[in-house]
Formats: sequence, C-alpha cells, structure tokens
Amino acid sequence: MLEFKPVELSDKPQVDSAMWAENSRSADFNFANIYMWDKTYKQCVSHSHNRTFIKAQYSESPFFVYPIGSGDLKSALEELYDYAEKNSFPFCLRGITQEHIQHLEAVCPGKFSFREDRAYFDYIYSAEKLASLSGKKLHSKRNHINRFIESNDWSFEPLSTELVPECMALLAGWEATFPDPHDVDLLAEHAAIYRAFKNFEYLQLEGGVLRSAGKLIAFTIGEKISSDTYNIHFEKAHADIQGSYPMINREFARYILDIHPEIKYINREDDMGKENLRKAKLSYYPEFLLEKYTTACM
Repeated sequence: MLEFKPVELSDKPQVDSAMWAENSRSADFNFANIYMWDKTYKQCVSHSHNRTFIKAQYSESPFFVYPIGSGDLKSALEELYDYAEKNSFPFCLRGITQEHIQHLEAVCPGKFSFREDRAYFDYIYSAEKLASLSGKKLHSKRNHINRFIESNDWSFEPLSTELVPECMALLAGWEATFPDPHDVDLLAEHAAIYRAFKNFEYLQLEGGVLRSAGKLIAFTIGEKISSDTYNIHFEKAHADIQGSYPMINREFARYILDIHPEIKYINREDDMGKENLRKAKLSYYPEFLLEKYTTACM
C-alpha cells in the first residue's frame, strides 16, 4: 500500500521528473507550489510506478491531486482508491483538467463523475501579449504604464537572494493595508512567500523587482512549469503608485521571453473565487481559462 509522508525539499527531483513527464500547463503540479503552500493544504507525497501522488486537505476530508508522471494510470488510480478505502475517507481527485478527464475515461470509462470548480480555473495568457500589451483591449494597461513612466525614474532587475529583505519589507507594507492582520488567506500567503524566499535558489525560482528612484516598489516570482508555459506564483506592488502592477507585469513578461524564448503562455493561477481577483485577472484578457474539476467514483 502507498505510504504518504510530509513533503520535504528532498522530494523535488522526483516531483520535477513527474511534472516534466506530465507536461501540463496547470499550476497544481510544480514542486514549488506544492512545497510553498504545504502549511495551508497539509500536503503529503508518495512516489510509485513512475508517478507522484499528492494527498492534501483543506476541508473535512483528505483528497488526492491527479497522479502525475509517465507510469500506468490505471494502476495508480487503484492504489489511491485502496489507500482511501483502507483509511476510511471518500476517494476524491481534485485539479482535474479536460486532458486528464480524457485519460481517466480511457482507462476507467464511466467510473467517475466530474464537477466543475470555477474558483480554481487557471488564467492562461499569451506571453507575447503580456510583454507587448498590444491591441485595443489592453489600451488602458498601456495608459497606466505610460503614466508610470512619465512620473517615475524607474528600473527593472532580476530578483536575487540579496534583494529578499527589501521584498519582505514591501510585503509587510502591503499586508499592513489589510484591516484584519489575522486574515486566514493573508497569513497563508505570507507563509508561502516566506518559504519561497527562504528556499529561492533550491526551488530554482526566478523573479524580478521594480524600482522607483532606487526604492523597491514591486516584486514578482515564478518559474517554467512545462515546455511552453511559465507560472507566476506571486506579484506584489505599491498599489498607491499608479501603474506599478501593470509595469512589473509587463517587464517580467519581457524578461521571461528573454531567458525562455520558447515560452508561449503565462499561467497567473486561479482567482480562488474572489470577485476582485477575478475582475483583475479578466482585465488582462486571458487566451483561455484552464478548467479544473473534482472527481469522485460513480
């Protein structure tokens, strides 16, 4: 039977191997996301038959993430089902994409039902469009950037570990604008960003910072997650400085294309069902939404 253990940094090589074999545009399968958000989702990992298994929990019952890798899918599903049955919780897979539905139906036709999880759809953008902001739809973004350029002596530079203290200071200022310092989502994101910075080099993360008159006013963190897709994990800026968010967004997209010219898409993750996030993400007109589903046995 499978044995799950808490996720550790030493799991990265095996998870990476499974992620590259899966080659999915989903933000759910890269090791950095699994590790950074571990305290929130209580994730445990197991490896078997050339697949990586993730068990997580943020509600009453544990659930599994789609088992990524190159091994036999049917055998992997049987192992997960047996584990759930022996540990007395309902079998459930989350983060299922349309492509995964096809795979599941191919090996277990008619066995599963699928429920759409709109709050967890990933927003997928054209990397070139984020870098150029071309077209009528993005006219307002260009206007914000033009006003930023006119009003600021600015610079962009790649994020390095030496810049972490400045980034954490900016994060603290950003968090101070929230009325409830004990907000659960705020604390969870803080813990994830802290883990990202603490293990920045080992996690092989990349990022960028934006300055105005020498002061750091924005930072962003991401990584390549598939053959043509880059995942933005975090993006923070001084919202009171007009154009700071569009500017760090554009400059990092340009940087991504400079160092990864093969990238076609940028995944800016989900909106968690929050209306303000949904509005902000839709304002950049994604190429498509990567649909996610939860599945259970019929």
